[in-house]
Amino acid sequence: MFAEYQNRIVHHQRLRADVNEQLGLVRARLEGNINSNIQLVRGLVAVIATQPDIDQRRFSRIADSLIGSHSQLRNIAAAPDLVISLMHPIEGNEKAIGLDYRNNELQREAALRAVDTGEMILAGPVNLLQGGRGFIGRFPVFTEDAEGNSMLWGLVSAVVDVDRLYADSGLLDPDLSIEIAISGRDAAATDGTVFFGDEAIFGNDPVLSEVSLPSGRWRLAAVPKGGWSDVPEGVWQLRLFTVIAGLLVVLPISIAGHLYDQRRSHIRELGRRQDQLQKLSRRLKLALDTSRIGIWELNLDTREMKWDDRMKELYGVPSEVDANEYDYWSNALHPEDRERAEEEFREAIEAGGRYASEFRVLLADGMTRWIRAIGAVHNDIGGQRYIVGVNWDVSADFELKTRLLIAKQNAEIRNRELEDARAQMERNSLHDSLTGLPNRRFLDERLLDGRAGPKATALLHIDLDRFKQINDTLGHAAGDAMLVHAARVLRANTRSEDFVARIGGDEFVIATTTLTDEAHLSALAGRIIEQMRQPVPYEGHECRFGVSIGVAMADDSASDYGRRLLIDADIALYRAKSNGRNRFEFFSAALKAEIVRNKSVADDILNGLERQEFLPWFQPQFDAKSLEIVGVEALARWEHPREGVLAPEVFLKIADELNVVPLIDRTILEQTLWQSKRWEAAGISIPKMSVNVSAGQLQDVDLITRLDGLAIEPNTLSFELLESIFLDEGNDTIADNIERLKKLGIDIELDDFGTGYASIISLIHLRPSRLKIDRRLITPIVESDSQRRLVASIIDIGQSLGVKVIAEGVESMEHARILRDLGCDALQGYAFAMPMPSEELMKFVREERWRKVA
Repeated sequence: MFAEYQNRIVHHQRLRADVNEQLGLVRARLEGNINSNIQLVRGLVAVIATQPDIDQRRFSRIADSLIGSHSQLRNIAAAPDLVISLMHPIEGNEKAIGLDYRNNELQREAALRAVDTGEMILAGPVNLLQGGRGFIGRFPVFTEDAEGNSMLWGLVSAVVDVDRLYADSGLLDPDLSIEIAISGRDAAATDGTVFFGDEAIFGNDPVLSEVSLPSGRWRLAAVPKGGWSDVPEGVWQLRLFTVIAGLLVVLPISIAGHLYDQRRSHIRELGRRQDQLQKLSRRLKLALDTSRIGIWELNLDTREMKWDDRMKELYGVPSEVDANEYDYWSNALHPEDRERAEEEFREAIEAGGRYASEFRVLLADGMTRWIRAIGAVHNDIGGQRYIVGVNWDVSADFELKTRLLIAKQNAEIRNRELEDARAQMERNSLHDSLTGLPNRRFLDERLLDGRAGPKATALLHIDLDRFKQINDTLGHAAGDAMLVHAARVLRANTRSEDFVARIGGDEFVIATTTLTDEAHLSALAGRIIEQMRQPVPYEGHECRFGVSIGVAMADDSASDYGRRLLIDADIALYRAKSNGRNRFEFFSAALKAEIVRNKSVADDILNGLERQEFLPWFQPQFDAKSLEIVGVEALARWEHPREGVLAPEVFLKIADELNVVPLIDRTILEQTLWQSKRWEAAGISIPKMSVNVSAGQLQDVDLITRLDGLAIEPNTLSFELLESIFLDEGNDTIADNIERLKKLGIDIELDDFGTGYASIISLIHLRPSRLKIDRRLITPIVESDSQRRLVASIIDIGQSLGVKVIAEGVESMEHARILRDLGCDALQGYAFAMPMPSEELMKFVREERWRKVA
């Protein structure tokens, strides 16, 4: 590293010396060329000082001798009184003639500085008026008057061509091995502006020099082409030499150290193994003493056997007897085990491998002892074959083994009993205890996930109709009997490969696991419905109930195969119930789209309530005779952000299922009351406002409390009952609410009269302020006399009870004329006005558009 460092320092010094040498040559040429050009012009200045009245011809002759290949002068101009009038050459420099230095902002400062200092000022490089770039030397010219006083004659300007100066000074030489940058515009050394070369050269540790000029200095900076090189010549030879020298020193030392470390390691390993051998010998002796294991050895070539004292003790041989023959062992074997034990011993010797055996031995006192023997065949250093092994008493193990075997047999018997009980419990957990059918858990785990058996290809979701009435009237025992009967009917109508399950109180499922089609499923559903209609006798009663069935066929592409199938069948079942029960419906893409659409509409309804998108539109009501506006009906409209304005038939059913109809009615009521204040402030008189309210709201005991806080002026608001079906039921809450509403000054109107279930008695009890004849009764009165008489009868009934009658659906002026002649009080319909928002209603009333139509 030291040699590398020293080599790099010498290399850098050599490079800088070379750069400095070449830069010195360029600096000398540049300085010589500039100064020689200046000296040439000084001669002209001296001539003008002695001949101030010099003319253009003489000026050109003198200047022509100065400009040529021996100089870099481009042109010379003289400016008596600071106005250029003498020029050489004139051709190409016409634009400069007539230039007044005192009025030229670009050159005035340098010109006046030359006059003030009385010295030549070198400026540039600058862009010339006649094109190109150059250095401009400005020489002030002074003359003497008759008294010897110095007077300013003017200026002489000489333009040095930049490109020629650079080329003649060697700056543009392609063979130049250095890169040069020059700074110090206008010969100001303190000015850092670079006017030749790359500005980055000054920041790359350059070799610096200066060009001395008559009016200042230029700074020169130079670096080698391509920048400073950190790699000296011959560096790799030096590095290779250093590496070889190091290896010659380090390698022998490393080898010797490695061999020494190996020797020490081998010595330590040898000592460690000796210690291990001693410890192993001590542990072996201790193990043999404590475990009471006997050791034996048999020379397979000489048949000589050796036993230790523990072996003699195991076989009942006296310690003084030398058991050195094979027959000592053979004769001690139990007669029943001798043949097997000797055969196992011979096989181990012939195979030359391991020996393991268990046998009984007979002791001299007649006792039997179980012995376990193990051994292995090996060859000693002399080449003789031996088998060496150990024996130990395992009689206690065999007794324990016998007891464990008996215990195992008993445990297996108990396990089988427990398994039977567990299987029964598992079956009970997966089956319905009443009908014996599989339950919902069985359906989920064994069929719908498709892992425990064949997949379902179709599913029938079955729900019993009117089952609750039987349960409530005849008791749960009757209900249980009906469920058992239903399960029996379902099993009787299914095939062996079909699957029947009870998944709820009165819900069943039939799953088919073979290929099927709609015709087969329709026939199956039809049979079930027909048989379920049949009366079922129970304790002297004939119970009747029906079933609704939803059918779904499998779609293998679904990721949640079984769960999706059950959901689809449930959707189809819901449709069957909503279409009248006691029928079956198939799940279809259209049904799914409808469900998705309803879900989307339900979400939009909830969001619309939060964003206050439900607003009232108003349809005016007119006096049948005078055609004055007698009121407006507030109709709910939903200003949907994507689908525009929607009428109630689009969202009312879903809103009712969401139980948000009261919220919508409340919103319409509040908006209507607020709009009425606007009409009043605008000078528009609307005598009566009608707002729809469901009979379900009239059953709300808190209805009057909810109306507290609303600015309701008496006799300006009417509640229209959309459902008259409850009026005959004598509901005390409805009757009480109606009376309290009337006390608040809120009138009750009966809507769509003639199509519902309201009776004359209900009209007497209700005493509505107005009733509205349904449009379906109004439309045909132009063509039908009988329909006209029917409407006339309704009008007579209302007038006889003191109830105002409004006709809905007035579509033409002919309708209006007939209804007026029949005595109808008010008219409402498209013939006069369609429902409209509040802003449009205000314009409608101001412009009295209905009168133009009438």
